[in-house]
Amino acid sequence: MAKDITQEEWRALISEDDHYTIVDVRTEEEVEDGYIPEMVHIDIRKGQGFLDEIEQLDKTKNYYVYCRSGARSAQACTLMDQMGFKNTYNLIGGFMNWDGDTKE
Repeated sequence: MAKDITQEEWRALISEDDHYTIVDVRTEEEVEDGYIPEMVHIDIRKGQGFLDEIEQLDKTKNYYVYCRSGARSAQACTLMDQMGFKNTYNLIGGFMNWDGDTKE
């Protein structure tokens, strides 16, 4: 079930989690402006292509999902829940409010 979490909760959960994947659902152009390290990029705007890629993921893992502001990632978490994923976490405020490590 999807949960909206703060950056602090995100970092705390990931630090104790050895069975997780970070998913960036932004566009390619947005990712070029920077991203959270160790993420998997699956653009939610791909529609069916997004669903096809998500379907390949291990549904038993914990997924930490983000976009630019938190809206698209919330939508992605809802879709993932409907597809049978056990734990999805949406980053409140998204990448534009992220103050943790980033790469370009």
